[in-house]
Amino acid sequence: MPLSDSIDSEAARAFFPGALEGAAELQRLLAARVVEAPLRREIRTVMGADLAYHGATDSFHVAVVLIDLKSRETIATATHTGRAAVPYVPGFLSFREGPPVIEALARLGVEPDILLCDGHGRAHPRRFGLACHLGVATEIPSIGVGKSLLVGTYREPSAKRGASTALVHRGELVGRALRTRDGVKPVFVSVGTGITLEQAVALVLRLSPRFRVPEPIRRAHSLVTALRRKAAE
Repeated sequence: MPLSDSIDSEAARAFFPGALEGAAELQRLLAARVVEAPLRREIRTVMGADLAYHGATDSFHVAVVLIDLKSRETIATATHTGRAAVPYVPGFLSFREGPPVIEALARLGVEPDILLCDGHGRAHPRRFGLACHLGVATEIPSIGVGKSLLVGTYREPSAKRGASTALVHRGELVGRALRTRDGVKPVFVSVGTGITLEQAVALVLRLSPRFRVPEPIRRAHSLVTALRRKAAE
C-alpha cells in the first residue's frame, strides 16, 4: 500500500532527535512499546535496508530494497544520500541511521509488510536497537539481523545451516545465533517489534537461501556499495 496511506513519515522522524542528549532514557521509554508477539499480518513483502559511509566521514548512502517473499524478486528500491546528524556511538546506532532509513522508506512509496535491519533489535543493552526503533517509529513489524555481537553470550551453533542457539544477556533471552550457511559464521537475529523470535528466525533463514545475509539486506548492501563507488569516481 502507498506509504502515505499507512504511516506518517514526519511522525516517524520525530522518534529520532538530532542529538544524543537523553538518548539512553528515550530508548528505555520507547522499549516499553516493543511488542514481541505473533505476526498480525500475512507477510508478502519484505524490505531490507543498509547504509554505506564515505571513509571516516559522516556522509552516507542509504538504500532500501523491497522483495516479494514468495518469489524473492525485487519489487522496488529507493536511495538517499546525506550527512548523518549524530556521531557513531555504540548502542546509539539508531539515532544515526534511523532517519536516513525513514527517508529512503518514504521515497520507496510502498509500505512493506516487515522490515529487516542490518543491526540489532532486542539484542541491545537497553533492549532497543535499530530494528526496534524503526519498527516502533513506523508501526511496521521488524527484525534485527546483526553480523557481529553487540551484547550477550551464546553457544556456537552446530555447523549445519538452520542451527541456532540462544543469545542471552543478563539472564534474558534477547535473540538467537543463527547459522544461515553450512560452516559460516552465524548472524544474530532478534525481534524488532510485532513478531516472535521464533518467527523472526524462520523468516531470516527463509530469506537466506544462498548467502549468510538475508536477500533484502544483501541487495541493499550491493546497491549502496555501488553508489559509494560511483560517488568516489
